[in-house]
Amino acid sequence: MAFEPEWLNVESLDLEAQGVARRADGKVVFIEGALPGEQVCVNVGRRKNNWEQGTPSALRRESSQRVAPGCPHFGLHPGACGGCKMQHLHPQAQIAVKQRVLEDNLLHLANVVPERILRPLQGPAWGYRHRARLSVRHVAKKGAVLVGFHERKSRYVADMTQCPVLPARVSAMLPALRALIHAMDARDRLPQIELAMGDEVCALVLRHLEPLSAGDRNRLVEFGHRHAVQWWLQAGGPDTVQPLEPALGPTLAYELPEFGLAMPFKPTDFTQVNTAINRVLVSQAVRWLDPRESDRIIDWFCGLGNFTLAIATRAADVHGIEGSDALVARARNNAQAAGLSARCSFAADNLFEITAASLQALGSAQRWLIDPPREGAFALAKALAELHGTATSGEWTSPQRIVYVSCNPATLARDAGLLVHQAGYRCIAAGVVDMFPHTAHVESLAVFDRP
Repeated sequence: MAFEPEWLNVESLDLEAQGVARRADGKVVFIEGALPGEQVCVNVGRRKNNWEQGTPSALRRESSQRVAPGCPHFGLHPGACGGCKMQHLHPQAQIAVKQRVLEDNLLHLANVVPERILRPLQGPAWGYRHRARLSVRHVAKKGAVLVGFHERKSRYVADMTQCPVLPARVSAMLPALRALIHAMDARDRLPQIELAMGDEVCALVLRHLEPLSAGDRNRLVEFGHRHAVQWWLQAGGPDTVQPLEPALGPTLAYELPEFGLAMPFKPTDFTQVNTAINRVLVSQAVRWLDPRESDRIIDWFCGLGNFTLAIATRAADVHGIEGSDALVARARNNAQAAGLSARCSFAADNLFEITAASLQALGSAQRWLIDPPREGAFALAKALAELHGTATSGEWTSPQRIVYVSCNPATLARDAGLLVHQAGYRCIAAGVVDMFPHTAHVESLAVFDRP
């Protein structure tokens, strides 16, 4: 059913970077590609009881923050890449939107108002994406192979020949990568290529659903030598990843120069997408944590030791806890290589099931760093709230300071509500971290103190 177009004034952006307008009857209309302050003619495509959704067909008043997208594959047109949603908005305005999302979530979901809003942490707007999962599809009717992100709101792979958010050398490599896969015998059984960039190494992980022929392996080797790429093969789950050739030259790793650290990792290990921002984030988090030599510190969801080892250069007793046995092993190895084993200890545990009793059994720590996945740290915050005020002096005390690094403002707000209203903390600071420019993803950092 087609609906008549109408002119609407755009008031704000939602979490999916859609413009938000209200009709005269009060109904909310979400408009893809529209920006706050614009007046647009909207073609409504979906109509529900409480909201509608549409696309703009004409623009009467344009936002001063609208800019030309930096990628030819961005847009609302059929086949447009869905990897970015905000390239049409000035990068500084993108950060302002994310800051508002963070503050709105804290206020409306948790009734928490930070005492101080931190200056946003930001870095390069282009070429920042050192981790990416690229889909692969052989389109026999076109006689071509597509390598890239999915189309906007589609499972099809976008027909990409460049990607400005990827490192320049990887973006320039996309046409050659397409040609390589098209020449392979197993082209129909290669669903994915995962990018992992270190400071010196570009690694590509090829997911293959059948054993590769000798010819295909030779093609990969030749491509790797020509483009200075380190190929890894993945026949099944992440634990099946193996290098195509014996490691030659530098190891896949990133550095944290402020702390004198090099962090080796496997290409399927979790590391931050944006290496430049990660360096700034680790420095800022450790600065706010303010570790003392005499402190005992716990790093929850420690991963491969991204924060743990940096903290250990400032404090003598740091305990990292992570749910993945493989990442715990990597963290121990990284600590040993950095000469920090005497200052660090690590354990594997399911932090989504931690209880007040198990938390108390770990012993007191003066400071915590929490860096959970999108699900947040609800069980941990709940256990801390339950222990608040129940432990007698000398047995167990809650940490004086908590630094919480979040990749989901909604779960951060939920956990902040527990920390502030039930565990007795003050939210002394919070701010956004622009880990994913041109996307609606909101990374943030919040600091909590016990009075």
